[in-house]
Amino acid sequence: MTKQPWYTSGLVLGLVMGLLLTACVAPPPPAAAPATGSDVGSAGGGVLNLLCTPQVEWCEGMKAEFERVNPDITVNFVRLSSGEALTRLRNEKDNPQFDIWWGGPIDSFIAAKQEDLLEAYDSPNLANLINPDLMKDPDNFWAGVYVGSLGFATNKNWLDEHPDVEPPTSWDDLLNPEFDGQIMVAHPSSSGTSYTAMCTVLQLKGEAAGWEYLREYAGQVLQFTKSGAAPAKFVGQGEAAVGLVFSHDIVAEIEKGSPLALSFPAEGTGYEIGGMAIIKGAKNLDAAQKWFDWALEPATQELGPKYNAFQAPTVQGAAASRPELLEVTLIDYDFDYCGSNKKDFVDRFTNELASDENLKE
Repeated sequence: MTKQPWYTSGLVLGLVMGLLLTACVAPPPPAAAPATGSDVGSAGGGVLNLLCTPQVEWCEGMKAEFERVNPDITVNFVRLSSGEALTRLRNEKDNPQFDIWWGGPIDSFIAAKQEDLLEAYDSPNLANLINPDLMKDPDNFWAGVYVGSLGFATNKNWLDEHPDVEPPTSWDDLLNPEFDGQIMVAHPSSSGTSYTAMCTVLQLKGEAAGWEYLREYAGQVLQFTKSGAAPAKFVGQGEAAVGLVFSHDIVAEIEKGSPLALSFPAEGTGYEIGGMAIIKGAKNLDAAQKWFDWALEPATQELGPKYNAFQAPTVQGAAASRPELLEVTLIDYDFDYCGSNKKDFVDRFTNELASDENLKE
């Protein structure tokens, strides 16, 4: 697998740094009152039923911000991890309960398109994407709304108690004896974060060696979680030494005061393009298209840090809040390979390496 520094990868993330030099960042709009997740349903006036995959705080913030600029639309959202979201859409295929799905790695969106769960939409704001070849489906079934890279979170207090141990700086470091029973990561059946990590390993090492590595890696894990971001929180609380998480989620925990050290695998790390798609059979199609257009506006993509979300934007004119998180070596991540094989790879991991029962919430 070819490994590339971030500024030469197919993602063309170098444009993000260029934008930082030219973008004029407008102050964020006044904060709307926090909202809480709810079951999908209807309310007076227009309704949008949102399936939201990022952390609840960001989902709540996006709901409030969208309702502020669209006061005639009430957003009802349910927060589910990427794997849970895909499962729910499969189960509701004949009677969809959601209008739009926002957030989570595009591997799941590729799988959803293959299963005829999504509705194509040629939004005029697709023209805003930095790299349309990579950041949208060629048939306009999904679009990218943020970018993030995988990293390692190590508890600093644990490191102080183990002065001979350094934070991991390679995938192979996770197999070191000192990390036996000290790793926390989400399960790939429920988490797009964990699936991205798994598919990164399979691309870096090849499938034969990759599955052998994953067998050893699973044996090092103290406990699997349901949410991809959760290991950063639990490691920060001292429940394990190391977590495998998207780097922006690690930064969010550090901002809250968690004693975490952030490191990256030097041989290359995987990354996500967070996706968005309208659900096939959406009952509130007009509202879903309004959300889709709005999510591809520069001002919208600069809202993330307001809600402790530090992913990089995908559209021109939006400044990255933490560009240093992308100044790492990224692998040439094959989204089609990972999306097309998602069910088979997840089933194999679950059946052969680690079940998805009793996941830590």
